[in-house]
Amino acid sequence: MKFPQPQSLLEISELINSEFIGDHHFEIQGINEIHVVEEGDIVFVDHPKYYDKALESKASVILINKKVDCPEGKALLISDDPFSDFNKITRHFSPFTAADAQISKTASIGLNTVIQPNVFIGNNVKIGNNCIIHSNVSIYDGVEIGNNVQIHASTVLGADAFYYKNRPLEHDKLLSGGSVKIEDDVEIGALCSIDKGVSGITLIGKGTKIDNQVQIGHDTIIGKKCLIASQTGVAGCVVVEDEVTIWGQVGVASGLTIGTKAIIFAQSGISKNLKPNATYFGSPAEDIKTKYRELAYIKRIPEIIKKIKNL
Repeated sequence: MKFPQPQSLLEISELINSEFIGDHHFEIQGINEIHVVEEGDIVFVDHPKYYDKALESKASVILINKKVDCPEGKALLISDDPFSDFNKITRHFSPFTAADAQISKTASIGLNTVIQPNVFIGNNVKIGNNCIIHSNVSIYDGVEIGNNVQIHASTVLGADAFYYKNRPLEHDKLLSGGSVKIEDDVEIGALCSIDKGVSGITLIGKGTKIDNQVQIGHDTIIGKKCLIASQTGVAGCVVVEDEVTIWGQVGVASGLTIGTKAIIFAQSGISKNLKPNATYFGSPAEDIKTKYRELAYIKRIPEIIKKIKNL
């Protein structure tokens, strides 16, 4: 998430009431999570396990809950609770703005695009040419949709990320300041949910087709010309490369990469990165030939036990 204009280290420290290490005028462009952070960004870290990763990342400023040596060319913001202070920054630069119309006056809708009854289109949404948005679709603020896109009834684009910190008395929500981008020639089925990024973009690549009742988590990148069948759930921060086929009721754990042209059979559970140009099945998913051999061996277990008993 980029700020509307650059901020100084001093200005951000005053916003969250924190100490800082670095030049008062150190320029900050925005905030981002560790997996999408860029030079000029703030990244937050609140666990020693991830200190080095944050300090060595592309981030220019590290929001951290311990005084440490500041890497050369970077700055630090010292906070008792980086998670909460990250939320303060998001809330300040990306506040929730209540809608005052079913289709916002700030939305941009292209030529020959059809908007069916009861569609909600939020603030600063961009929709390209020759699209069809079917009834009861909800498009949250800031979503960007390309040309020749079709979105079927009751789908939601841009809902908040499912991201919580377990506190002693509650689950504390990390606010979402990112968005969703749908590229050209995409079709999204009915009753799908595509969550916006926490600080970045959830992307659906050109030519991808998504069936009904599919969930795509925050900051996930779906490549070009993919096929995703019904009741699939893809967690946050997943990368699905180009021309991947995912059949029905597949579950994908967070932070994984699925290689180009991989095929995943129905009811598989993905718990590790998958190589390109291979076919997978099972839970946990394995190469389909390996998994079918395993199933054949399992099927023979009663026969083997019977033979053992007869020895």
